[in-house]
Amino acid sequence: MTPDALRDRIRDTALALGFDAFGVTQARLGQEARARLADFLAAGHHGEMGWLAQRTDQRGDPRALWPDARSVIAVGLSYAPGEDPRHIQQRRDRGGISVYARNRDYHDVMKGMLKHLAQAVVKLGKTSGVAGTPEVKVFVDTAPVMEKPLAALAQLGWQGKHTNLVSRDHGSWLLLGEIYTTLALPQSDPRAGACGSCTACLAACPTDAFPAPYRLDATRCISYLTIEHAGPIPVEFRKPIGNRIYGCDDCLAVCPWNRFASLGRHAKLQARADLAAPALAELAGLDDAGFRALFSGSPIKRIGRDRFVRNVAIAIGNSGDRSLAPVAGRLSGDPDPVLAEAAAWACAQLSRPV
Repeated sequence: MTPDALRDRIRDTALALGFDAFGVTQARLGQEARARLADFLAAGHHGEMGWLAQRTDQRGDPRALWPDARSVIAVGLSYAPGEDPRHIQQRRDRGGISVYARNRDYHDVMKGMLKHLAQAVVKLGKTSGVAGTPEVKVFVDTAPVMEKPLAALAQLGWQGKHTNLVSRDHGSWLLLGEIYTTLALPQSDPRAGACGSCTACLAACPTDAFPAPYRLDATRCISYLTIEHAGPIPVEFRKPIGNRIYGCDDCLAVCPWNRFASLGRHAKLQARADLAAPALAELAGLDDAGFRALFSGSPIKRIGRDRFVRNVAIAIGNSGDRSLAPVAGRLSGDPDPVLAEAAAWACAQLSRPV
């Protein structure tokens, strides 16, 4: 089997397993990717995500993470929604949850699929005539791996001005995973595509989290603030957050390339009915056991009840719905001081004259 034929067999297997995008690149990154990471960290734009500043040598060079790696197989899983996720922002008594988090944790979904593909890579490699037994390592946002630059090199798309991957076929709605392998596979053929003069994603950001095109200040990003940030949300960002209680899709949703994206076809990534537009009043009443039960198997579970309900309290304060004032009042006495402060802020917002 020729190297090209082997790569194509692996691609066909990946698509048969349910992946929506596939590509291969060499196990190396260029200086540009490393420089962008260094600039991001030097500016402090990673905030409390300290792990990004660790093992930067391995993050910037796949072979520093695994010296035997020769190729990187990059795959994408579409989670494109059936409607514009920003519509929820008009329903102020409801909470907006980022599209990727409305059902099962994609890390678990993709890792299971990747393990099956990795087994096939080894089997196909053995039958291809290469010397020795091929080795593989699977990654889904769980190691110092620069997923988006590698996916771009593997021709899955390009990093847009919002710093996320943009695909000609799937817009801004691709979840990424990688297989590092000792197999020397041919790189995928180049594909055209670019943002051009479009700045829709930059203009859409409610908190001005993009200091320049292709640069993100995560400390201003609503996804960071509602998920990664553990302390009080800075007051300057509370109103712009609106009713977003876990993540934000605005910069993704406005991408013009989304017009080519078909509805994501993976059942475990389709929105659960109870998470498509959950009532803030019900979410505010969650105790720890109720939170764990509601979000079992969901990526939301990892931030814990207190941080999540803190976000709910901010959304209640932005709702303009005075009937939610008693709900905020009850939360203002919560044992968690960060949550209690957010609830007190919500009470103050709801008591203001209309």
